[in-house]
Amino acid sequence: MKFLIVFAALFAVAAAGTSRLQSPQEAVILKQASDIEPSSFAYNWETSDGQAAQAAGQLKNIGTEQEALAVKGSFSFVGDDGQTYTVNYIADENGFQPQAAHLPVAPVT
Repeated sequence: MKFLIVFAALFAVAAAGTSRLQSPQEAVILKQASDIEPSSFAYNWETSDGQAAQAAGQLKNIGTEQEALAVKGSFSFVGDDGQTYTVNYIADENGFQPQAAHLPVAPVT
């Protein structure tokens, strides 16, 4: 059940993020695939306006108090400056960990 709730939340965040990035012309889906299992999922999609996303997740420590969803993925979009930005991320029991050339890096203390 936790898996389904987390997956739905991740999907809602991805859908919300793409709706505000659309250009004046309606984008067309070029590629879309998904695979949903009881303890894992994977999806990828790409649109004609340069947006794309892919992710795969696995439920870890099933049935224990340490049960957690581990997700690895990326998303891309075309910014207002015409440049394509890509964010790679891991989301697990340690939180959301994005990496991208355009994101600031926290100094090591």
